[in-house]
Amino acid sequence: MAYYFGAVVCRSNFKSELNPAVLPLDWLLGTWQSDEPGEGSFPSITPFRYTETLHFSHVGQPVINFMFNAFHAESKKPLHRECGFIRIQPGTNRVAFIVAQNSGLVEIEEGELTGQQLTLHSTAVARTSFAKQPYVQQISRHIQLKPDGRLEQTVSMALEGQSLTQHLHITYRRTD
Repeated sequence: MAYYFGAVVCRSNFKSELNPAVLPLDWLLGTWQSDEPGEGSFPSITPFRYTETLHFSHVGQPVINFMFNAFHAESKKPLHRECGFIRIQPGTNRVAFIVAQNSGLVEIEEGELTGQQLTLHSTAVARTSFAKQPYVQQISRHIQLKPDGRLEQTVSMALEGQSLTQHLHITYRRTD
């Protein structure tokens, strides 16, 4: 297993059994690459296209680890990065994403797991004191495994003075 931190790659030979608490999320595990550029838009920005790689892994704890890395589709310039953990409330279908973003935003999204579909809404959003305005107020995320084996993600956000609006949409294919 490899963990990527900027230009540093940390390899772990630690192999572990998937914790039974996160077994309902095993369909996420692995590396996913956008199969075609995703679409990004918001009323306050110029629409853009992007590619993204998702890594979902585990080390035997009752959480799934994740790292999302997005790049501008044409220039290949690094864009958005997110990393964090996914937890399931024991005995329920309640799920939480604990997310840190390279923009200085941190959030907790909670929602439900229904089959191979996650529907999440932010319950807490915090940011660095010098984060770029306008400030994100709310995030909503929908992730689902499609019958053809592709993973689809749609992210909506609300800013100060702007209601919840779709921001990102992309599909991925498993690469490992």
